[in-house]
Amino acid sequence: MRSAFDFSPLYRSTVGFDRLFDMLDQSAQIEPMTNWPPYNIEKVGEDQYVITMAIAGFSPDEIELTQKESQLLVAGQKKGSEEGKQYLHRGIATRAFKQTFNLADHVKVTGASLENGLLTVELKREVPEALRPRRIEINAGTGATNLGRHPQQIEHGKAA
Repeated sequence: MRSAFDFSPLYRSTVGFDRLFDMLDQSAQIEPMTNWPPYNIEKVGEDQYVITMAIAGFSPDEIELTQKESQLLVAGQKKGSEEGKQYLHRGIATRAFKQTFNLADHVKVTGASLENGLLTVELKREVPEALRPRRIEINAGTGATNLGRHPQQIEHGKAA
């Protein structure tokens, strides 16, 4: 299914933005929105984020947290049996779930914890040193000496 936007003119003048355009195309596709489990995404620092999910009734061994490239998958599946229980009212949802989060480049999961029914996933953007901006010093002098080449002395020809 195509989105209402045509990105083909941008493909001609950009290089390396394929993933961005793919994400825009995916966001325009009609997919059922999942409201379960409820979650918050919080920015807690310049390059630090926290995802908090309300997953009451799940234990740590019933939660799967997987990061593959730029996607974080949080899945939950109850292992216990509900047989033999008779509920008069059931308000705590313990159904299985899968929630996927698209992460920006270089964002990594640094920790996860489950406390009081809240799953907290800590994320941090860790840009490699080679990709960080660096300041380049400008030396004064002739251009040839700054590039590692030394000016050559030209000898004048002797008069005949």
